This record gives sequence, structure tokens and C-alpha cells, in this order.
Amino acid sequence: MFKHILIATDGSELAQKAVDQGLELAKALDAKVTAVTVTEPLMGITPSQAEMAFPIQEYERRLSENATRILSAAATSAERIGLTCATYHVVGKAPAEGILDTANERNCDLIVMASHGWRGLTRLLLGSQAHNVVTHSKVPVLICR
Repeated sequence: MFKHILIATDGSELAQKAVDQGLELAKALDAKVTAVTVTEPLMGITPSQAEMAFPIQEYERRLSENATRILSAAATSAERIGLTCATYHVVGKAPAEGILDTANERNCDLIVMASHGWRGLTRLLLGSQAHNVVTHSKVPVLICR
């Protein structure tokens, strides 16, 4: 069935539920697991404006620390149930794009992720990463709510 499962996480409580479900599925199927988190690009201000407000290096360091924390939590969850979980941090892409690229690059045959279930104006303004992944994925996507 599925041989390599990609689990996308943003570190939220909802995403952790998808991590847990994806790991349980991987264990049941004896599949490889990769966890991914995506750091979006800094947009809306120019680099010189950003450096006046806060140092770019500090911002990047904090993003990296946050990604490490998120991926460590996924790896720890995997270890708890006897799995090894590779981790991957994508920098500078929209979440859906980073997830899809990682699934392709790592030859994953299933993507597991959470959906925040946004509707109406919130979805219009913030978009739905889960919707974008489902729409553009070449492999099956399991959405956990």
C-alpha cells in the first residue's frame, strides 16, 4: 500500500493530531515517515525596512528554532511508538508549495496533514493550505480534522 508517508505539521495542537494519526498509519503499514514544516517567506516589507525594525538574522534564527521544536516533537512522537521519522524544514515557500515539493523530492506516496476548517471570509483572506495540497497533489492526501 503506502511505503513512504509525508506528515506536514505547523506545530499546532490540531497538526499534532494529524502527526499522531499519520504515525499510527505508518506503523500499521510498516511505512517510512518524513515530517515536514514550512517557513513562509518574509513578505510585505523590503529587507532594508525589516532590518530597521528587527535584525533579519535574529528573525531567521527564531524561525529555525521554531522549526526545530516542531520537528523534534514529531520525531519524539514517532520514537514513542517505535518509529524513526526523518525531518525536513522547507524555508521560503508557501506551506502548500513546500509540502508538495517535499512529497515529490522525497518520493512520498501519501501526504497526511490537518485542516483548520476555515470557511467564508477567513478562508478567502488566509487561504486553505490543505485545499491547495489536495488540489495540486499527485499522490493521495489524508486530511485530519
